[in-house]
Amino acid sequence: MTLPRMRRLAVGAAATLFLAGCAGGTTGSTNDGGDKPVAAISQADIDKAMKTPTELTFWTWLPDIEKEVALFQKKYPAISVKVINAGNSQAEYTKLRTALKAGSGAPDVVQIEYQHIPGFTITGGLLDLRPYGAEALKDRFVDWAWGQVSGRNGEVWAIPQDTGPMGMLYRKDIFDKHGIEPPKTWDEFAAAARKLHAADPSVYLTNFPTNHNSIWTGLMWQAGVKPFQMKSADQVSVDVAGETSKKLASYWSGLVKEGVLSADADFSDQWFQGLNKGRYATWLTAAWGPLFLSTSAKETRGKWRVAPLPQWTAGEQKSGNWGGSTSAVVKTTKNPIAAAMFAQFLNTDPESAKMLTTLQFLYPPTKALLSDQGFVDQKSDFYGGQQVNKVFADISDTVPADFTWLPFMDQINNDWNETVGKSLADKTDTDAALDKWQQTITTFAEKQGFKVAR
Repeated sequence: MTLPRMRRLAVGAAATLFLAGCAGGTTGSTNDGGDKPVAAISQADIDKAMKTPTELTFWTWLPDIEKEVALFQKKYPAISVKVINAGNSQAEYTKLRTALKAGSGAPDVVQIEYQHIPGFTITGGLLDLRPYGAEALKDRFVDWAWGQVSGRNGEVWAIPQDTGPMGMLYRKDIFDKHGIEPPKTWDEFAAAARKLHAADPSVYLTNFPTNHNSIWTGLMWQAGVKPFQMKSADQVSVDVAGETSKKLASYWSGLVKEGVLSADADFSDQWFQGLNKGRYATWLTAAWGPLFLSTSAKETRGKWRVAPLPQWTAGEQKSGNWGGSTSAVVKTTKNPIAAAMFAQFLNTDPESAKMLTTLQFLYPPTKALLSDQGFVDQKSDFYGGQQVNKVFADISDTVPADFTWLPFMDQINNDWNETVGKSLADKTDTDAALDKWQQTITTFAEKQGFKVAR
């Protein structure tokens, strides 16, 4: 990830990964697509398909991805790929659902964020890529990223494209001024928050946003909460108000109520100004955050550094994820072999995968890039010469692989805003808000025909 980059890319590519929860929240092992997998496609059939004149349609919101597509077309000159920007995340998903319902107009390959895969697999919208050799790619990716595209029965619903392991960006100048070391535990973080705000009431150790649940979901992931699970095709588990979740609620709401943390809406004008003017001494964010910050808070160049998230238990190393997307094949495609080969090539061909990190500045999910010296050894002037990619590569190794999602994450995320998010903003009872969030999700799931366990 080369960090000096135009703001338009940071906002256009990276920002789409957070506003959809891209947390938001964040898909794990998905659910049944409804059909048994077909037999493996022979190499002879693949070779024949890749030599047959074919046009594929690819929906994505990434800028300049035509350069990676050109690599594929050079290797397979019989296949042409039409790239269409169908809108960022939610806009694209709405169009895709409409096309699938109408039975026409859907692309062959589509960019989908992890947390939205279940919503398309449960309705039979995506193609299981196992018959096309996708299982053989498993060891090329970090385990938890592969888990995000894997179904309960071993399906491979998509190919990972990027990830967002979470860390902490911090203002070294502010820390040095007040004698604060990067907190290694959340207890140290709380103590630092009180110390800093007491010394300078205009500065908060961090901002805890209340306008979306992406950070909340990532912190649940780090803490070992398993809030969303598909037990079977018609049974789900919802546990967002258990003991560990309420520990999180008590911690964060307590610091907000004390007034030592701010609770501003992030990605707002006020928030951008706060980053530039030193209102926030840290930003808990994902691996795409360093680039975004370097283009959005240029006045603070050289003042920031990167560290892992503080831990609940001293000596542990665990993180969560915020964001990331995949390349999935839509089940209605008339060219499943060519589409599957394109999705795989785009994200595993060494040159194409590297271009995704150097042109679109996506944080890689492949083990090869996360250990590539040319990638991890890059130094950033914005971060005082620190090897930011290396820090996040190490963090990526600490993300648990068992975090999963449900088929209606849009509703779940919206409900968080109206319950937990609102309680944080209003400084009311967050435990009660968690209980309400639990009940709201349960009620919605039951209305959709799911049996709900906790």
